[in-house]
Amino acid sequence: MTQILTITLNPTVDISSQADVVRPTRKTRTLNTRYDPGGGGINVARVIATLGGDAEAIFVAGGEIGMLLDRLLGEEGIRRRLFPITGQTRIGVVVQEQTTGLEYRFVAEGPAVRPDELQPCLEAAISHGGSYVIASGSLPAGVPGDTYARIADAAASRGARFVLDSSGMGLQTTLEKSRVFLVKPSLGELEKLVGQKLNEDGVRRAAADIVARGAAEIVAVTMGADGALMATSSGILRVPATPVRVRSAVGAGDSFLGAMTWSLSQGKSPEEAFRLGVAAGAAKVMTPGTKLCKRSDVFDLLSKGYAG
Repeated sequence: MTQILTITLNPTVDISSQADVVRPTRKTRTLNTRYDPGGGGINVARVIATLGGDAEAIFVAGGEIGMLLDRLLGEEGIRRRLFPITGQTRIGVVVQEQTTGLEYRFVAEGPAVRPDELQPCLEAAISHGGSYVIASGSLPAGVPGDTYARIADAAASRGARFVLDSSGMGLQTTLEKSRVFLVKPSLGELEKLVGQKLNEDGVRRAAADIVARGAAEIVAVTMGADGALMATSSGILRVPATPVRVRSAVGAGDSFLGAMTWSLSQGKSPEEAFRLGVAAGAAKVMTPGTKLCKRSDVFDLLSKGYAG
């Protein structure tokens, strides 16, 4: 039995490429196209595998794109279980404009998932014996807002640590109804959760409040170019952004979460795990498009003290 389980209910096949210039109406020629399996939990599992860990990814997928997703994961050697749905798995598109360095991201909504299609995946998540359960990514249409809360409660009942990285109802309902071990909102997701824009002090207060009211033991907020912040019962740890050449931010949050959770599963302290997560997020932005972080970059940045 693998120690870490990841759950992805709205996965994607990510297609990334480059173009000289992106213009409306006119045909845009692209180059350096790559296809990657994607979606929050799937990316987290891939990062854990990159760092030397062993994670199992369970996900729902359908249609020809779902078959491609499963094949791409198999080529990477990711332990996985696919639960079929009738809808077509979504495609994400990332195009980087070479003349400006700007990145254009197109994210489809994804297919609806029926209750009878969701149930086998939920049963697998609830019955899994791993010590860490990570639910990462958005909830697709048709899935109840308390789905992650149900998984969190089941994980807690058998002593597993539940990790959450979601948005909207998936984030709000879980924190209202359940207690999670680690939650990783982005700054934008945290602002939507509290219903207002947040400055530095506001982020500190919002993260500390989640811990104080018992919704999560650890809150790790990723803030892009402004770095990251972690709140625990011991206080606040703030780390600035790592000074690296930014090529693409796609998957930086997933890299952060995968590295942090893997480090925690290895017995590291929250502070050590948080710093590894920061290093992994920075290592990801050094890679183009939908390519995730490199193991060598992660530990090189950590050893140089760039993660605080």
